[in-house]
Parts: sequence; C-alpha cells; structure tokens
Amino acid sequence: MSNVNTPARALKNPIKGAGLTAPGIVILQTLFILLIETFEYAIGKIGTITGIALLIAICAGIYLGRKGTEYVNAVNPPLAFLFSTLLVLCTLGGVGLHPARLGLDLITTLAAVAPYLLIGAAISWGYYFSQGRSTTSKRLVRAE
Repeated sequence: MSNVNTPARALKNPIKGAGLTAPGIVILQTLFILLIETFEYAIGKIGTITGIALLIAICAGIYLGRKGTEYVNAVNPPLAFLFSTLLVLCTLGGVGLHPARLGLDLITTLAAVAPYLLIGAAISWGYYFSQGRSTTSKRLVRAE
C-alpha cells in the first residue's frame, strides 16, 4: 500500500544550470521542426505531425529555457516553421523557386498547420505575459 503523503516525482531537467539561452532555444526549435517536417513530407503532406511538433517545440522551450527567454519562445516557432517549410518545399518538394507553385504549396501547408500555430501562439504568448506580469509585480513589491 502506498503512502498518500509521499510527493509525486517531478520531472528532472536534463540541462544542468540555468537552462537554454535564447540562441539555444532558436536552434532547438528550428532543428526539431525541420526534422519532423522533413519526415512528414517524406511520407505524405505536411499537417498534423508537424503541428504537434510545433506544440512540443513550444513546450520544450518553456521547460528548458532560462528566465527571460519567453519572448524568443513565443516568436521563433512560426518563423522556424516558415523557414523549414520553404526549405523543404524548394528541395524535397521539387518546386524550386517557381513563385506560383511555391506560393500555392506554402498557403496549403500553412492552412494545414494553422490550428496548431494558433494554439501554440496562445500558449506561448500566454506564458510570456504571465511571466512578465509576475516579474513586474515582484518589482513593484520590492520598490515599495
């Protein structure tokens, strides 16, 4: 029989020290999104798997990032997704740099991942503003 008063085991942070800096979060999210998007494009069209990867990248940035990296965590995933989509479409997609075809494929890909981008934006910006408000209120208490 287990004791009810024993604390639940917390997840251990794999990074020693304060956490990832802003450039570390950018590299982590960009490479993760590019890897998953390339994998998904190899088996079919870009959509659900890449969208879930975007959400995982945002949660990983929140969990592994230092204090003060919340803004980078909110801004980078859509930019990393755009970069990786253009790279995948121009190389693996066989589109090349033909503007009409590239534009059509880009809009199709953005439409497939749009719900995940919106959910990720709500999570990351909500975390950013909640952390900003808590640090601002702590500064006001210290000033008094």
